[in-house]
Amino acid sequence: MIEGVAVLGAGLLGLVVGLVAGVAFRLSERAQRGAPSGPPDEPELSDDVAQLLEVLPFDAVVTTTDLRVVRASAAARAHRIVGGDRVVNPVAQRLLSDVAADGESRDVELELPAPTLGRGPVPLRMRAVPLGVRHLLLLTEDRAEARRVEAARRDFVVNASHELKTPVGALALLGDAVAEAADDAEAVKRFAERIQVESQRLAALVRDILELSRVQSEGAFEAAEEVDVAAVVSEAVDRSRTTASARGITLESSGPAATVLGDHRMLVTAVRNLLDNAVTYSDPGTRVAVATSVDRQGGTVDIAVVDQGIGIPASAQARVFERFYRVDPARARDTGGTGLGLSIVKHVVADHGGEVTLWSEPGHGSTFTIHLPLPPALERGATTTDPEGAA
Repeated sequence: MIEGVAVLGAGLLGLVVGLVAGVAFRLSERAQRGAPSGPPDEPELSDDVAQLLEVLPFDAVVTTTDLRVVRASAAARAHRIVGGDRVVNPVAQRLLSDVAADGESRDVELELPAPTLGRGPVPLRMRAVPLGVRHLLLLTEDRAEARRVEAARRDFVVNASHELKTPVGALALLGDAVAEAADDAEAVKRFAERIQVESQRLAALVRDILELSRVQSEGAFEAAEEVDVAAVVSEAVDRSRTTASARGITLESSGPAATVLGDHRMLVTAVRNLLDNAVTYSDPGTRVAVATSVDRQGGTVDIAVVDQGIGIPASAQARVFERFYRVDPARARDTGGTGLGLSIVKHVVADHGGEVTLWSEPGHGSTFTIHLPLPPALERGATTTDPEGAA
């Protein structure tokens, strides 16, 4: 998916350049055929090309062949590529001069100094092409987001490899231990139990990696359908009940009936991951509750998962939705946590046009709340899915 975004961006840039240059070249040829003999007038940009440049998704600078600026976007001036009516960036000057000299298109990548405090260098891709016979076109594309996505991809691969290596290595060592203790029934039994634990951890990790990949893919669900929120909560609670019971934790759910637009299976995954997270970080004998409510003023259906667990320090709350981040790594290892559950929740909720928020205080538990938009019919009060909205 990430590589596809990069290819799409490069293809779009090439398409735009070709389209603008083609229009300009045809207009220039037409103008030359009808132009009288004698010295050329001051070069002007045709209205057709000017209008096309207005809607480009890239920053554009149009110059004459002697690099006098005819048109420049605000971003090009903010990045200090253009100053007054001249191109002032040395790289852009060389690029345009070379194109003016031989008529061959060129592109280059560079980093510009940060335009504001607190931001790092701005990575740009520049492409210069002839624009007819009297103009040059310079397109610049901010590559910061592409760089961030690429860094995220590398981090994910590194982290996933590291996380997979731990249970795989443990299984290999335990297999050797079983072979060496073949004559000791007690030792074989003990090692076999550890193999089961590591196998379950490996299976959970692979499952969550595949789930995260699925929810991050474009078009994770083809078409939104009406989803019964009560059914989503009920199924998620049922799936989490075995784990909760094994830890002596009680699961409860409450709230009015409500309907949202989306994908039932994905929403069950999101709520179940919140429940699993709550169970993981709660002590035996406590309760975890799922409360559904309808906020008509805010236009949302809210699903809150409330626990009485250890809570999350304020310093860690901004990072809990990061992939593989664990507030308490030791506890997560003991309970089989993969560090991917909350990241999956975030992507599922975002795909449904909502958001997930967190309240937590160490020693007093946590509340994760999914806010999903009400269907338009419910916002207008056209249905009675919610008893409070009944006529």
